[in-house]
Amino acid sequence: MPEQRNILTIATGKEYYINLAINLARSFLWWHRDNNIRFKLVTDKPEYIPADLKDKIDVHSISPGELGIGFSSKLHLDKLAGEGQTLFIDSDCLIFGNLKHLFDLFKGHKVSVVGGYISEGDWFGNIKSVCDKFDLPHLPKFNGGIYYVEKGPEATAVYEHARQIEKQYDEIGFVRLRNQPNDELIMALAMQLHGQTPIPDDGTIMSDPQACPGGFKFDVISGERWLLNPPLPDKRHQSWYPFEKVSPLVFHFLGYYTADYQYIRESYRLEKAMNGKLNWMAEVSGKLRIDVPMKSIKLFKNIGRPLYHVLFGYRKVKSSKRI
Repeated sequence: MPEQRNILTIATGKEYYINLAINLARSFLWWHRDNNIRFKLVTDKPEYIPADLKDKIDVHSISPGELGIGFSSKLHLDKLAGEGQTLFIDSDCLIFGNLKHLFDLFKGHKVSVVGGYISEGDWFGNIKSVCDKFDLPHLPKFNGGIYYVEKGPEATAVYEHARQIEKQYDEIGFVRLRNQPNDELIMALAMQLHGQTPIPDDGTIMSDPQACPGGFKFDVISGERWLLNPPLPDKRHQSWYPFEKVSPLVFHFLGYYTADYQYIRESYRLEKAMNGKLNWMAEVSGKLRIDVPMKSIKLFKNIGRPLYHVLFGYRKVKSSKRI
């Protein structure tokens, strides 16, 4: 009997997060209509799950605050993962193809991520100082939008240690993200201490607009997608990201990108498609209701912002929906 394969995401706290998770679930279902991969959504707001998803995904209800706050929920994946292989994907992602082969890539790793290693420099703290403190050659460096877990005692040991490390976060010298301990640093240290390794990042698994500030284009229904890290001498070039143009299976909409018209439009198209209502009329309606007004507002803001700054100075930055 083949080993069970699972996709897991977490959406707790604000309604904003459950809405993101709904979009992720729909993108998964669109690309996995004929396979045995299960999709599990852990949430403290199960009442928001729409009718088109209720009988197609596993919903695991928890109490508010049960998994902690901020990024702490990701330190409990050993308890939330299903039997067999589990691929955790952040709720602010969309899927653009079948993920079956990722389970083959990760198989045999008890806890893993997509990335490489870092031994010095700054990554939410002085990495060399942390490595020296724990007598380690390096730490895995990765984006915590994806974690892989094979349920069992090895994974439990890593995550139990991670939950202990979280209590020492400031003492170790790690820097907080949005005033909360960052799961990436905690998991990097726990993984290294337990001999768990990442699989190499080749740009095909997951990417995001911060790594690729040169623009992007995507169509979640057809699977078309690309992101660009403009080459030097372009000032936007991200020297730490080793790729120029990538087409990842998982698009991570970090920060404010979930408020971008392109994400909102594709979420609308997914909802229509999953309910059998995506036709030319729905496409036109989406462009008129989403693309046109939001692109116009964005254009006017870009044109008027320099003048506003000259006349009135800089406004206070608005609080993020993610806080």
